[in-house]
Amino acid sequence: MPVDCRKARCVALTFDAGPGPDTAHLVDVLKAKRVSVTFFLLGKNTRARPALVRREATEGHELANHTWTHRRLTLVPQTEIRRELVTLQEQIKQLTGRAPTLMRPPQGLTDARVAEVCRSLGLAQILWSVTASDYRDHDPGVIPSRVLQGARRNGIILLHDVYPGTVPAVPAIIDGLRQRGLTPVTVSQLFAPARPVPGRAYWTAPQT
Repeated sequence: MPVDCRKARCVALTFDAGPGPDTAHLVDVLKAKRVSVTFFLLGKNTRARPALVRREATEGHELANHTWTHRRLTLVPQTEIRRELVTLQEQIKQLTGRAPTLMRPPQGLTDARVAEVCRSLGLAQILWSVTASDYRDHDPGVIPSRVLQGARRNGIILLHDVYPGTVPAVPAIIDGLRQRGLTPVTVSQLFAPARPVPGRAYWTAPQT
């Protein structure tokens, strides 16, 4: 049954830079837990694991844009910003039949130029309110506590499905969120029935 986040206490669960070596197992875990998430995909990894991208889409997860090569968009010309995003938009559409409407700038770095390119491409910028810093600390015993400490209604949780400690931590994260009365959802579910505005940057969903 679809979740109404105007009534439920929802948080968006998001994973950056995949698909990676452990992503297939992650999708298995999410299926068992009956959770849909948003994957901010990286271009080279979609090319390496196209079947997994299709599986993510088929199993109800939301696919979003994390650029083609993970360049810092604030440090490159607008033509390169556009190329980084458009190349991956086209790749995901070719694999799944649908282009993303959300993006996440690498390292969360954005500016007015990035916003303008995103606006022109119909992409909202989705940042985050909670990070487990799983890129730095791969301990699956530490990652859940960091996430749960900062998790709040309408928040956006940043994880990565390319580091070794993250996927083993996911069951504890999901269980811990639910024990706190929070429902993990995709970014678009979190915002529904509204939609994130292209070009605008969001750290959380607007309060309802």
